[in-house]
This record gives sequence, C-alpha cells and structure tokens, in this order.
Amino acid sequence: MTATDALRLERLAVGELAEVNLTVPPGELHCLSGPSGSGKSRLLRAVADLEPHGGGVWLGDIAQASLPAHEWRARVMLVPAESHWWADHVGEHLPRADPAGLEALGFTPEVLEWQVSRLSSGEKQRLALLRAISREPSALLLDEPTANLDDASTRRVEAWLVSRIRERGWPVIWVAHDPGQIARVANRHWRIEGAELKEAPTWT
Repeated sequence: MTATDALRLERLAVGELAEVNLTVPPGELHCLSGPSGSGKSRLLRAVADLEPHGGGVWLGDIAQASLPAHEWRARVMLVPAESHWWADHVGEHLPRADPAGLEALGFTPEVLEWQVSRLSSGEKQRLALLRAISREPSALLLDEPTANLDDASTRRVEAWLVSRIRERGWPVIWVAHDPGQIARVANRHWRIEGAELKEAPTWT
C-alpha cells in the first residue's frame, strides 16, 4: 500500500525548541541534524506522541490529537536509536518477516530462531528497522538508524531504506550526523541551531 499523506508539524514546541512548522510530503526524506542535546530525539518523540509538546501534528487530514496514542504511533512509527525487545526470540518480534528484507539487510531466515540476547547492537538496529517496516506504517521517524553500523552495512541499510521509502511513499524524518549520509539520502536537510529549526544544504 502506498502512502499519500504528508506529515505536517504546526507550531510544534518541545523543550527549548521554538515553534516548528514543517511539512514532509509523501515519499520525501528530510534529515534532521544538530549538536548533541539540541533536542533532535525529543522532537521525534513529540511527533510520535511520546513527549509532551505544544502545537499540533497531522498526517494528511488526521490530527495526532484526534487518535489514541497507540493508534497514532502505529501510523507514525518511531524507530529509536536504542530498540526495545520484549520476547526471547527474534521471530516473536517479526511474525511477518520479509525474506527479501532479511537478505537485503545481511541476514538469513535462521536469524528468526536466534535469541535476542545474542544480537549485537548493529544487528538489533537492522532488525528493528525491518520490524517497523513490516508493520506497514504511514510515516517513519528514524533516530540515527545506522549509528551502530560499519560503512558497508550503513550503505546497505541506506539503499534498502531509501528504496522502501520511495516505493511506499512514506514521509520520513531521519536524524543523521554524517554529512555524507545526508547528501546521499536527504531530499531536504534541517538543522537545530539554538531554539530554532533552520534549513541547511543536503550536500557536503
């Protein structure tokens, strides 16, 4: 199913960040950068309805405030920097695992039988992305989705993610620090400077 709705932030304010007005059209990937502690993760959490905030967030004509929080988060899905795992085995988290997705991210189907406790931080990060996408959200919020990966794995994940995003038409906000990555994946780049969100170049 292809998404057709934009993700819209209207006068959103969280922490020290001033009112943010931002629209991410369907199928576009907007990168978000800024100094450590500037509020990037808090902004994503506010958009996901996980952090108290001012202003409003909309997905198409659906207001965040009009839905129960769990319903909103199923549509506007946050993949945090540190993923959460609640069952012992990987397969319990991925009942609809796509074999092609597993392969694209460097796994064989046997990973579904692994215990979560044996996963490295990078493996957890890749599988958390696959888990989120398998739930068919309508928008994605990605908090440094390749932070724990080496260069080869980072490029592999970027290619897979960007392909899925374009194919499904998801509006995406992606927190990133690496200028090279921003240049490769972003349609637009926003940077938190002080209490303001300002547009920045996508190129290095």
